[in-house]
Amino acid sequence: MQLILWRHAEAEGDAPTDMARRLTPKGQKQALKMAAWAAAQAGGDLNSWRVVASPAVRAQQTAGALQLPFETVDALAPDATRDEILRAADWPDAASNVIVVGHQPTLGMVAAFLINGVDGYVPVKKGAMWWFEMRERDGKRDDKRQAVLKAMASPDTIA
Repeated sequence: MQLILWRHAEAEGDAPTDMARRLTPKGQKQALKMAAWAAAQAGGDLNSWRVVASPAVRAQQTAGALQLPFETVDALAPDATRDEILRAADWPDAASNVIVVGHQPTLGMVAAFLINGVDGYVPVKKGAMWWFEMRERDGKRDDKRQAVLKAMASPDTIA
């Protein structure tokens, strides 16, 4: 299974509520750029991937850049926990690859946990994707499974 953690792109600072914040024009460009990058890395086809997004407008707009159907999952809202993110993705046992569109600091907590297996935090830039893969060592699906960071990119690091 593969899991992409995608932080929403740049959003406006002023809105009636935090959940209503929309992407800025720069954020819209960032989302499109990252969606194209993910599609290219996946061999041009993300159609078989499951996409889940926070109900926040900025996350919905970011997920929309993929031009794929996506599920809105209330548990991915800005106050989500690491475990809620992993449950929403059905990590590590999902039947398909998953893209989670969410927020900081939670995505950074999930990334740190997948990298180190312990509580922690890493900064995730706006619009960035952290791509993990579950690998089975020795061909077994048991305690020999490990999450591996396959790729990490942000809008300012790709052409």
